[in-house]
Amino acid sequence: MAGQKADLEQDEKPLDPAAERVRQKLVRFMAINLSILFVAVMVVIAAVVYRNWSAPSAPVAELAPPIGETARGQIVLPKGAMIISQSLSGGRMALHIAVDSEDEAILVYDIATGRLIGHYDIVKP
Repeated sequence: MAGQKADLEQDEKPLDPAAERVRQKLVRFMAINLSILFVAVMVVIAAVVYRNWSAPSAPVAELAPPIGETARGQIVLPKGAMIISQSLSGGRMALHIAVDSEDEAILVYDIATGRLIGHYDIVKP
């Protein structure tokens, strides 16, 4: 086994100068491309980290009243409206309503102010 290894090492001949230059160019090309790829990945990671840490957080309205108190307000609905469903998200509430059992709409309210901020009619073709 040791004799075969020594034979293989002796059989290995140096590359001719043209092939050696091509090999060196390929190694250099690979090193440069890997370096560029590494830098690009680091830039993307840094941008993601920077964006997540430096992004200003959206101001959240104080929805919960102090302990021992209850939040109160009024929501004005059209006459004859019936609430089909409701949804809460952040400081907003959406009500799916039906007026006179035929006309439907979605009303969006700002909970902190109790103000209607969106009225979307549902049109059925």
